[in-house]
Amino acid sequence: MTAPLAITMGEPAGIGPDLLLRLFAERVERQLPVFAVYGHAGFLAARAKRLGLAIRIAEVLIDDAREVYADALPVVPIDGMVEDAPGQPGDKAASVVINAIARAVKDTMTGHCRAVVTAPIHKGALYHAGFRHPGHTEFLAELCAIDGHVKLPVMMLAHDDLRTVPLTIHVPIKDVPGLITRALIVETLRVMAHDLRQRFHIAAPRIAVAGLNPHAGEGGSIGREDVEIIGPAVADAVAEGIHAVGPLPGDTLFYPPHWRQYDAVLAMYHDQALIPIKTVAFDAGVNVTLGLPIVRTSPDHGTAFDLAGTGKGSPSSFAAAIAMADQMTAQRP
Repeated sequence: MTAPLAITMGEPAGIGPDLLLRLFAERVERQLPVFAVYGHAGFLAARAKRLGLAIRIAEVLIDDAREVYADALPVVPIDGMVEDAPGQPGDKAASVVINAIARAVKDTMTGHCRAVVTAPIHKGALYHAGFRHPGHTEFLAELCAIDGHVKLPVMMLAHDDLRTVPLTIHVPIKDVPGLITRALIVETLRVMAHDLRQRFHIAAPRIAVAGLNPHAGEGGSIGREDVEIIGPAVADAVAEGIHAVGPLPGDTLFYPPHWRQYDAVLAMYHDQALIPIKTVAFDAGVNVTLGLPIVRTSPDHGTAFDLAGTGKGSPSSFAAAIAMADQMTAQRP
């Protein structure tokens, strides 16, 4: 039998626990694979009661998750204090949130789970507990380090056949040009090409590379980055056997007949990559981390404190994240 998926509880004051509980309640009609939640069982039981969901919670060792899944939500218990206080983040539960992620990654690295699906976290609440990473992605990369070597983690946003990767992520737009380097572009393209083959099973992936400046710099007359950095980096990648094309003007690249010529797009900054996904799939996009030795997906939304505990949030993106993790780790002939 295949191993279960590991789902981390995420920020308890946010909408993540609501959605994973609802998805478990709807697991049969949605045909969801077996999953176990890493988190605080008492809190999850309290949140289920608040939402009016008749769900039985069973604390288990991960290898026993499949046995109880038909009748109860399997929870790998993480010790600590967690209050059911929707919309009111605090730092009391920070250690539970952090340890849930670490335990889920460990169990996936050792083969007890086949992928990790993470619910959204609230970094501000975690910093008081010693969390020192810019976000989930960097923390996961460190947890997945092998012999002390941390590989470059790459964030991809995906929906159906639209896949975008931002080269730079949560940085001020004024800092983006200085962070774009030839080496970073080439290494990111290597990770993308590898995982498109290995994780998405695309035999010969085609990658478009967006320009930084309007009209991809228009031959250098509107900024030099496209000519002096991005273009040479694409040439380096092509010389390595990667099918990359660019830099292409960002304002026309995401016209559907254009991006559909490619299996993924490497964008230069956060909004250039995320606006297309959120335009076509605002509540159904999936965040996938490339470059790790394990599969990790996440819903493409935040904690939504205003919706927590109300039962009104859409589970579409979370369901898509579970489905994608399942597809990426399914046994293939």
